[in-house]
Amino acid sequence: MRSFLFYLVVCSFFVSRCHAGCAEVDSLTEAVAGEGFLLGCISCKRREEVSARATVDWHFKPQQEEDFRHIFHYDHPAAAVLHEDFSDRLEWQGTLNGDVQIGAVYIQNVTFNDTGTYRCTFHRTLFLPLQLENVVVEKEVELTVVAVANRELTAVISEIVMYVLIVVLQLWLIVVMVHCYRKIWDEHEAREARRALKAQGLLLGSKENCDGVQAE
Repeated sequence: MRSFLFYLVVCSFFVSRCHAGCAEVDSLTEAVAGEGFLLGCISCKRREEVSARATVDWHFKPQQEEDFRHIFHYDHPAAAVLHEDFSDRLEWQGTLNGDVQIGAVYIQNVTFNDTGTYRCTFHRTLFLPLQLENVVVEKEVELTVVAVANRELTAVISEIVMYVLIVVLQLWLIVVMVHCYRKIWDEHEAREARRALKAQGLLLGSKENCDGVQAE
């Protein structure tokens, strides 16, 4: 379930750079207290055809503090939570093989103490034909924890548009109903008028017949 959530959230990130089949994207930065949150971190290889192996480390610097704490380490297939504040709350949601390119972790039961700076570090070894190449990539996420999720502008606009459409459709239905009613009423009046004319014609014809009989 969380794997599905991970890929769903990753697909909603803002794409910043692409390399072949891998896309480097920025993590979301606002979490809601008491809920879970996915810390995104992606580092794509420049050459997909080159085999590699990577480990990932996460460090955390609480708000208004100077030093980072080492909180998580992943070296496939082993994942280790290294700080007691995150014990039983961090779960690996990244690449499930040694060639790690997605280094995301999922924080369960977010608290206000989780506000701060998170640093994701990739230690990658590229197995080039003639030599090994070591690459270190660091990325940071400034996380803010709020009590209630802030509604995005697009969501507000969508809701307003929805209500406007509902009102417009209701007005349109009223107009259509009035038009249909008037059309039915006009047809009814026309039928009544034709019946009256027909009845009047029959009455005149009957009167003429009566006058003819009297004349004889």
